[in-house]
Amino acid sequence: MISRRSLLSLLAGTIAGAGLGPALAQEAPFDLGPEQPGRIRAEKDAAAIARIPKDYRFAEPGAFTVGISPGGPPLATYATDARTVIGADPDLAQLVADSLGLELKLVPVAWADWPLGLSSGKYDAVISNVGVTEQRKEKFDFSTYRQGLHGFFVKADSRIAAIREPKDAAGLTIAVGGGTNQERILVEWSKQNVAAGLKPIELQLFDDEAARLVSLRSGRSDVIVQPHAQLVFVAARDKDIKRIGTLSAGWPLKSDVAIATRKGGGLVDALTLALNDLIDNGKYRQALARWALEEEALPRSETNPPGLPKF
Repeated sequence: MISRRSLLSLLAGTIAGAGLGPALAQEAPFDLGPEQPGRIRAEKDAAAIARIPKDYRFAEPGAFTVGISPGGPPLATYATDARTVIGADPDLAQLVADSLGLELKLVPVAWADWPLGLSSGKYDAVISNVGVTEQRKEKFDFSTYRQGLHGFFVKADSRIAAIREPKDAAGLTIAVGGGTNQERILVEWSKQNVAAGLKPIELQLFDDEAARLVSLRSGRSDVIVQPHAQLVFVAARDKDIKRIGTLSAGWPLKSDVAIATRKGGGLVDALTLALNDLIDNGKYRQALARWALEEEALPRSETNPPGLPKF
């Protein structure tokens, strides 16, 4: 996981590189300051509170304690004070805590460590871009709150209008991370195109986002594909790339992101109800809009939906 100091330097450097200078918090594409005055808040949800089992013991009395991995904006990152965790996932955690009538306590955790911490009761839930899989459902309960999407992005002046299905990508050169789920999907897309008499997709494999963006901006790649939220941040920051399509992270299956709780712990039904009430009252979509992630909104939250199988 990126250290707080390194991540802060990265954010400052990329924003400065975009010509924004010292006015970091004021002129950045998103508010990266620790105060977060624009964070959406919610009222207590009596129905959701009533669904919390009477014998449920929170990790800390009076608080909704959430494990979260600050991997990068806009989902979760450290603010400009290098200490406060901010982003779309913290905003969602705040809405749920408000709905349950509890204070929010965020616990930064390395991604690899969240399953153990959740199982041991260190926190009540994990809200950290966790996808629903059948394997994870054996140990955890899930309340879905976002679509898991990959994004197709091109240069702002590209003539490529849209990519919605395999044939739209036929003959294109696409920059993608080697060994990733995106590569797996695009290899299958290319096979389908060849079988249909269309041109294959030429994949250019890179280990990091910076190299993929250089390839796109230099014209060596027509398209870049990686997790949608990451590219939303880059597009808002640099304003020289644009989205032309999205792709389910579990293609050809649906892949949803969910709040994870202990299996059988009793909190999942209250969380799903709270999320659906937040969807109904508009707070949910407002929170996603703060980070330009409306494209990932779900129409309803589900408890333990079918998860991705092992590939």
